[in-house]
Formats: sequence, structure tokens, C-alpha cells
Amino acid sequence: MNNNWHPGCFRCELCDVELADLGFVKNAGRHLCRPCHNREKAKGLGKYVCQRCHLVIDEQPLMFKNDAYHPDHFSCTHCGKELTAEARELKGELYCLPCHDKMGVPICGACRRPIEGRVVNALGKQWHVEHFVCAKCEKPFLGHRHYEKKGLAYCETHYNQLFGDVCYNCSHVIEGDGKAPLSLSLTPLARACPPCGVWVLQLQGLLSLPAPPLTVVSALNKAWCVPCFSCSACNSKLTLKNKFVEFDMKPVCKRCYEKFPLELKKRLKKLSELAARKAQPKSVGLNSA
Repeated sequence: MNNNWHPGCFRCELCDVELADLGFVKNAGRHLCRPCHNREKAKGLGKYVCQRCHLVIDEQPLMFKNDAYHPDHFSCTHCGKELTAEARELKGELYCLPCHDKMGVPICGACRRPIEGRVVNALGKQWHVEHFVCAKCEKPFLGHRHYEKKGLAYCETHYNQLFGDVCYNCSHVIEGDGKAPLSLSLTPLARACPPCGVWVLQLQGLLSLPAPPLTVVSALNKAWCVPCFSCSACNSKLTLKNKFVEFDMKPVCKRCYEKFPLELKKRLKKLSELAARKAQPKSVGLNSA
């Protein structure tokens, strides 16, 4: 070459590694490290380079994850045992499954590859941070809160869309996880009216609100968001301390119910009593033989 070089300037023209202590091979006027030279040579011959020894493979190569190996070089770095498709790769080295497991390296539940950096523990598995994603939109959570359902993880938006309660009044998904159902004990004043389908139920008791903030009110066999849980007649907001009745499948405060026409309330009461009698089991008499 008849040229002088600084040691740091004399580098492989393909991979840029320093050649001063490694030696080099001249290839088509270029000075290359031996692994790069072998790869270039293999390309010209239509062959592969072994990932372990970096030499050209003359016989049939053994392929693993798109990398080629001499059959006798596809072995565990730790114990030297011949590897199978169950081989594990860690920091560029190959290991058999027993040796890899002894190293205590977690395996990602998505890609099944070792996790060398940050680990996410969820759903009874371990994950690369970028591989722990919403089952619906497939966006990584990246430390944000997730919601689990039937062994899958969802972001808050898609969990609410798929599994959240829908407000009976506004038909919007009720977001938030502080669900505190309102348990009601109701005694019917009227069953369904045959002509109009009206129902009236009088509230008898309420359970106290649990500690979490209320985002869903479960009442009258329906779900309501807090702003929508109000009297359907006067629109006054109903609280846990209020008493209300059900009229036309919606809540009505006791004050508005008292303003109902007397004849309507009497008719509804009669219908309620009639429905109660029909609901009672009929006694069956047995004829003596």
C-alpha cells in the first residue's frame, strides 16, 4: 500500500472497525477486516458466512432467524451443546434453553426474545416496554395505565368503548374506573301499564356510597353517568339521599310524583295490585282417587 496511517485512521472500509491490531485483507482495492472480506467473498460465490466463525460456509448452512451457521458451530456458548430451534440469543451469543433459563433472563411475552433492558410485568408475563401494547389499537402503554379483560390489556379509551357502561340517558360511554353502584330496594307501586307501558316504582332504601368517587350510578336496572342521573320531570339532580320513583323507565323525584293526577295514581295502584295478584303462584288442587 506504501502509505502511512494514524492507527485510528486505518479502518475497514465497510464496517469502520480499526485494522491496526486486527489485520486486513485487500479486496478490489479496498482494505477490509476479515469478516467483511468473507462476507464479500460469499456474496460473489452465492454462499453464506457463518455467524459464529465469520468464515464462508461451503456446505449446506444451518439457518436460525435468517442467520447462517456451520452445523458444528450452532452450539450453546456456555455448555457447547448442539442447539435446536429452541435456542435463545442474548447479547449476540446463542444458548440452549436450560443454560439461558439459569441466567435468569426474562423472555418477552410478545416476541419471545430475551429482555435486556426495562421489563414490564403484567398479565402474568414479562414484556419489552415497546411490546406491551393495547389489544385494540396496538399502541404501547409506555408506563401509562392499562386495563385487563380476559387475559388482554387495553388502554382506557378502548376498554371503555368495548366494556364500559353506556349512560341510559345520553348514550355516551361512562369513562373512569371509580364505579360505585347504587344498590336500590324498590317496592312496585305499578307494574307495566298495558296501554302506555309506564312503570312506577317507589324507593324504599339506599346503600351508602363507597369511598371511590362515583362515576357510574346503577339504578332502575340501568347505568347512568352522574350528571344525567336527575329527575326526568323537573331535571333536578338526584343524590343518594333523595327518594325517587320510576316513571316511564326514568327516575322522577318524589315531589314531582306527588303532582301526578290522583286518578292516574289510583289507576296505577290498581294495575300494580292486579299485577301482584297475577304474579302469585296458583295453588293446584288434587282430585282424590
